[in-house]
Amino acid sequence: MNQYESILHTYWGHDHFRGIQKEIIESIGNGHDTLGLMPTGGGKSITFQVPALCMEGVCIVVTPLIALMKDQVQNLSQKGIKAAAIYTGLTRQEILVALDNCILGDYKFLYVSPERLGTELFITKLNHMKVSFIAVDEAHCISQWGYDFRPSYLRISSIRKMLPDCPILALTATATPNVVKDIQEKLEFREGNVFRMSFERKNLAYVVRNTEDKVQEAIHILNRVPGSAIIYVRNRKGTKEMAELLKESGISATFYHAGLSNIEKDIRQKEWQEDRIRVMVATNAFGMGIDKPDVRTVIHLQIPDSPEAYFQEAGRGGRDGKTSYAVLLYHRSDRNKLLKRVSEAYPEKEFICNIYEHLAYYYQMAVGDGYMVTREFDLEEFCIRFKHFPLHTYSALKLLVQAGYLEYNDEQDNSSRVIFTVSRDELYGYTHLDDTQECIIRSLLRTYTGIFTDYSYIEESRLAHLTGLTSNEVYEILKGLSHIGLIHYIPRKRAAYITYTQKRVEKDELVLHPEVYEERKKQLELRIKAMVDYAENESRCRSELLLHYFGETDTHPCGHCDNCSGKEINRTSPYDYREHILQLISDGQPHLLTELTTSQPDSNKMREVLKEMIQEEEIEQQGLFIRKK
Repeated sequence: MNQYESILHTYWGHDHFRGIQKEIIESIGNGHDTLGLMPTGGGKSITFQVPALCMEGVCIVVTPLIALMKDQVQNLSQKGIKAAAIYTGLTRQEILVALDNCILGDYKFLYVSPERLGTELFITKLNHMKVSFIAVDEAHCISQWGYDFRPSYLRISSIRKMLPDCPILALTATATPNVVKDIQEKLEFREGNVFRMSFERKNLAYVVRNTEDKVQEAIHILNRVPGSAIIYVRNRKGTKEMAELLKESGISATFYHAGLSNIEKDIRQKEWQEDRIRVMVATNAFGMGIDKPDVRTVIHLQIPDSPEAYFQEAGRGGRDGKTSYAVLLYHRSDRNKLLKRVSEAYPEKEFICNIYEHLAYYYQMAVGDGYMVTREFDLEEFCIRFKHFPLHTYSALKLLVQAGYLEYNDEQDNSSRVIFTVSRDELYGYTHLDDTQECIIRSLLRTYTGIFTDYSYIEESRLAHLTGLTSNEVYEILKGLSHIGLIHYIPRKRAAYITYTQKRVEKDELVLHPEVYEERKKQLELRIKAMVDYAENESRCRSELLLHYFGETDTHPCGHCDNCSGKEINRTSPYDYREHILQLISDGQPHLLTELTTSQPDSNKMREVLKEMIQEEEIEQQGLFIRKK
């Protein structure tokens, strides 16, 4: 047994590594820059945790997943391994303590969100750390060709320059060949070094259900397939609505999205993980870093806009190796909705320039000013003032970020803060408090340290959980205690922030390079086309479709997706009729309705498709004629 296997046995109780774990560990242990491609559930964390325990110094783990940070720090601590994490929401004092511990306290892991990498405090402390290597989780986020590009990841290369002798380990579960190449270039690999594990999930059956009533279809599936489940929906409102519909049908469910407080997220996640709740209805904010092995069904109510997103979310099913189902609910109208996202994500360049100029008016920012100036940003107020649609405005801001003009922190959660304005002795001598006020004060003192000398970040929902009060009651009591001068209470505020990363320029000097606009727009179009092809294909193995997208060529039919399992296939799908109709009227001239309905063997089917296309406003009817809209 070598040193790596010994560590694995001592701390994790396993005698052997899985898949390509050992190859990745030996590569980074020998000082080589390494990229590991492993599917969701492939055991990525082992590949940096094991070698870090064999090396001197602290391993810096860059990840955007706060839930994963907390979970892994807790798990490592339970094994007697020292680990710390710094992320948005911690006080400056908490961050200082974590960084100083990594310098002086024999800590082995420091988890860092990418946004923290560029702060002056982090860089100053990093100069005094002994770093073993840098691990980059969700490494596809550094690639502009990836589906989830995050500009904050580009800061990793500057950290690398500060630590030229430290190897770097990049890990991802979703990367096309182009993204694999780009990750290595962006992280400045000294030589190409990639370890690939097949993305095939032999126990996961991929299914597409064409249905007009997605809610009832989802309920039908859940009634047929027992066990834990996740349902993904596109927006926050939909999570709550779907959870309520499931409960009305007798299926226990809760919902999860980024707008919930941390305590609400933790409670709901724990209820689901402990099987007190069967179904988690969520946006894509749920799941990353969450490891529940026995998820039997993952249902998508709406189609994602990339195979990468779908593969990662669907892959949260069946991590225990038992048969599980990844079900996409699809309707013919979804195609147009998906195609519409291209224009939503990439509005006209003139519109983007106008947003930049209006932003300067919004902040009264003069040409030549603004470098590294940060301002709070209210998207709704901005759109009302300048008469813009929020979705297109949001997309324009993201493109300005990628072009290097701005940083946009979307709805950063500024947690509530409390400090006692009296001494501990004065507090104990105060006799004019009612029972609920005393209850809140006791909970504050038991839960938060240093609250007499510095502001402590608090969560009203956590205090509500501890005291049996509602969050609104806690809020009102804290306001009352602040009013009588015992505490200073700053309520929680969700706010977005914009930072000018360049001096403000004139509108006509704004440059959106092809790699920021045209090329990325083309990539999105290709991802959407691949997703539509996946949903509408009725003959080819769905697993093979996904594997080929990720560059795997040595594949075989899975044998258990809906296309492999021998379902009856309607060879003349509605989409064949649609394409035929659109081709016939492509000249822009009106065509007789009878001409179109007799142009295919099944005239009833043609009439049905024509009716649907008119209702969906793809075409228009004028008396006996049909023409392109």
